[in-house]
Amino acid sequence: MPADAHTHDAVYDLIIVGGGMVGASLAIALSGRGMRIAVIEAHLPGADTQPTYDDRGIALAYGTQRIFEALGVWSDIAQVAEPIREIHVSDRGHFGATRLRADEEGVPALGQVVTARALGGVLVRRVVDDPALDVIAPATVTDFVDEGGQVRVGIERGGVVDTLRCRLLVAADGGDSAIRASLDVPVVQWQYGQSAIVTNITPARPHHNVAYERFTDAGPVALLPMSEGRCAVVWTVRDEQRDDVLALDDTAFIDAFQRRFGFRLGRFQCVGRRAAYPLTLLRARESVRGRIAIIGNAAHTLHPIAGQGFNLGIRDVAALAEVVSDAHARGGDVGATGVLERYAQWRQAEQRNVSLATDGLVRLFTNPLGVVRLGRNLGLLAMELLPPARHVLARAAMGMLGRQPRLSRGVPLD
Repeated sequence: MPADAHTHDAVYDLIIVGGGMVGASLAIALSGRGMRIAVIEAHLPGADTQPTYDDRGIALAYGTQRIFEALGVWSDIAQVAEPIREIHVSDRGHFGATRLRADEEGVPALGQVVTARALGGVLVRRVVDDPALDVIAPATVTDFVDEGGQVRVGIERGGVVDTLRCRLLVAADGGDSAIRASLDVPVVQWQYGQSAIVTNITPARPHHNVAYERFTDAGPVALLPMSEGRCAVVWTVRDEQRDDVLALDDTAFIDAFQRRFGFRLGRFQCVGRRAAYPLTLLRARESVRGRIAIIGNAAHTLHPIAGQGFNLGIRDVAALAEVVSDAHARGGDVGATGVLERYAQWRQAEQRNVSLATDGLVRLFTNPLGVVRLGRNLGLLAMELLPPARHVLARAAMGMLGRQPRLSRGVPLD
């Protein structure tokens, strides 16, 4: 429900800055628990201009599916999602390969593939239609001050400046987070010198719900099963190749991608629109500061090598929703230091470990040294031959390692 025009000095329990997939998911998770919640978003809900809601294919881990089930939105997402029943990992041109299978893990699917646009559409509709949520959009945060007992937030919309107040301010405003920058939160950050070319492509053979992760000398290539026999493509290229690849017409692009991926799915027949995203690693050294929590891409932006970035952000949502909901149910202050410290300690290890593991994979599989190549292929072979090792890898891919929030176990917050 859009907030009315007179929000001067409105007081909220929680203000979420950023109505993208992570911010919207947090709003949905906490709605209906007696808290006053506002979502501030720079774009009109559902507008094509919203940068996160595009045609990228997103792999939702099994753990993420369970979170969405607990939030009551999975039945809508399932209509536009395609299950991953097997993941095939290989090193292009070499002997190492391993397969992860849903039936071996006792789950219906290891994950699901959905476009950002379709997933965003489901989440935005749920937020906009919820009378318990104030959606303030299009609007931007002009400034904010943590006053100790609450945060004062200045916003501007349509040329009008307003002041809001809240117990807890959540930065879900993406990799270029203005809130994180304003706080001067130190970050670990570097550019990979690579870009991800994303599109979807239709192969001659059915994909049989297999996802492929192929490591190549120029970076990884992922092919994810989608509806209507299509596959989502994430093709990593060096920055200096990006413009040349984007400039290719459909036929030339298909030929180039075919050479990179191979013929496991037969000939590729048609390809959709292409877009490119520069690849960065970013990890905020603090995920809470005073009455402010930083989640999703604002806290960590990863290389897409293992499809973990969005899933890591949704696990942030599940953990933060749990500690905030518990504090509120006890009649406590949702932005109190103890509440946010509990969140930070809970998420710190996984955020660090997934960032390091993702980065390590990039470096390991683009290293041209023969001895490194031999080692990684032996590693893939060992994984294929050792079910316990494969099981750990599969659990990690599904987001099922470590202490699981209630939502991750498919259990509603109440």
